[in-house]
Amino acid sequence: MILTVNIGNTHITVGGYEQDTLRFCGRLHSDTAATVDEYAIRLVNLLSLHGASPAQIEGGILGSVVPVLSGRVLSALRILCNVRILTVGPGLKSGIKLRLDNPAQLGAELLCGAVAALAECSGPLVVISADTAISMMAVNAKQELVGGVILPGPQLSLSALVKNTAQLPQIDLAAKAPASILGKSTSSCLQNGFVLGTASLLDGLAERFCAELGPQTAFYATGNLPIPIREACCTPILYRETLITDGLYRIWMKNKKG
Repeated sequence: MILTVNIGNTHITVGGYEQDTLRFCGRLHSDTAATVDEYAIRLVNLLSLHGASPAQIEGGILGSVVPVLSGRVLSALRILCNVRILTVGPGLKSGIKLRLDNPAQLGAELLCGAVAALAECSGPLVVISADTAISMMAVNAKQELVGGVILPGPQLSLSALVKNTAQLPQIDLAAKAPASILGKSTSSCLQNGFVLGTASLLDGLAERFCAELGPQTAFYATGNLPIPIREACCTPILYRETLITDGLYRIWMKNKKG
C-alpha cells in the first residue's frame, strides 16, 4: 500500500492506494499542538479504522502547506514504518513546468491538484482548492502552471464577520441558498451574501481566467467548497473530492524509482 498525506490548514487528508486504486481516504484535524507521538497514534487509529495497518505500507508521499506540522507528521510516519517517504517540493518530478517567479512557494496541494486534473483534461484548466483559503491556479494549453489567485474562504470570512459584529448570527453554508436574492431575515441575507456572493466572485474570476487562457478552460474544484456555492456558480465546475490525494499518488509513481 502507498500512503498519501496532504497537510492543510484545517485537515490532514490520508489516502491509501493499492494497485493504482484508492482503498481508503480519511481525515485528521490539523493540530499544531499535537506531538509526534500523538500524530503517530492518530495515524495508526485512522489506518485501523479503514482495515489497514502500518505493516502494509510500502512507501508514502507527503504534501504540506503547514510547515510547522510537516516535520512532526513525517517523523510520525517514520515511527510507523521504515519505508521511503517522499515530500512534495523541489527535486520531485511532476510532469508540469512551473512558470512562476518563485516555484518553491507554490502550495503542494495546488501542484498535486494540477497533476491529477491533467490526467483527465489536457488543459487549459484551473484548479480550485478550498480550505481556510480558496486558491485558484491555472495550467495553460502547454501544460505549464502559470499562476493564479488566493482569497479568503467563505468559512473564514463568515467567522470573521460574526466575530466582529454584535448581532449577526452564525449560519450553515452547507444549507441551500434562498430562492430569491431578496432576503427577508438576517439569516437569509447572510446566506444569500455568502453563497451567492462567493459564487458570483468565483464566476467573475473564472471569466478573467478564460480571457487569459481561452474560452475552453476547464475548472476543477476540491476541498471544502460547499455544494450550494458550487451549484450557484454559472461556471461549470468539476468537483473531485480526492483530486489532491490522486495527484500525490501520481507524483509518487513518477518518482518511485528516483
